[in-house]
Amino acid sequence: MRERKQAVLTKTALLAKRRETLSIDRDAVLLLIDVQEGFKDPKWGRRNNPCAEANIAQLLHTWRVSERPIIHVQHVSQEHASVFAPESPGIALQEFARPANGELLIQKRVNSAFIGTELDSSLKKRGATTLVIVGFTTDHCVSSTARMAGNLGYRTIVVADSTATFERRSADNTPVGPEIIHQIHLLSLEGEFAEVLDADGVLGLSQKE
Repeated sequence: MRERKQAVLTKTALLAKRRETLSIDRDAVLLLIDVQEGFKDPKWGRRNNPCAEANIAQLLHTWRVSERPIIHVQHVSQEHASVFAPESPGIALQEFARPANGELLIQKRVNSAFIGTELDSSLKKRGATTLVIVGFTTDHCVSSTARMAGNLGYRTIVVADSTATFERRSADNTPVGPEIIHQIHLLSLEGEFAEVLDADGVLGLSQKE
């Protein structure tokens, strides 16, 4: 047990040391995924991380002030009953997260923002190599997009406190808390598909450039 604890502490120290030497270049794209009114619907149930929107707004402000690239992603459901159906008010981006000054808006119909969209080609045209991903939800569209981004060769950063998810139920109808789902999905991304940082960490690294 002592050896296992020491190994965890060593790994944590190495990660902290590595992050001290990292930076986020000026061409890093802030990718806002599905920051839409539909996620305010009570049908989703209990959610974790109530500060996600505030953290997203802070990052968005920083990227705008520093004139870094920003791409917005909007989910357009093909299901008429969805809160993200074209005719539903839930499809709208939340007011604070709407595109400004020519920022690119991409619409998607599935979980990954890379499928059936111009995201990859737009990133390549910009010469972008780094994505900083925020939005909703941790276990669906954020995770799906981050996994594809990592596999496509982008340096991918998922901002842990700038995403969130909702309580779900297992096959036997047992409730699973959103905090658990959130952490498990971030852990599965870390090191394999993406770097997982918090908003303060991203802001600190972006100021090194």
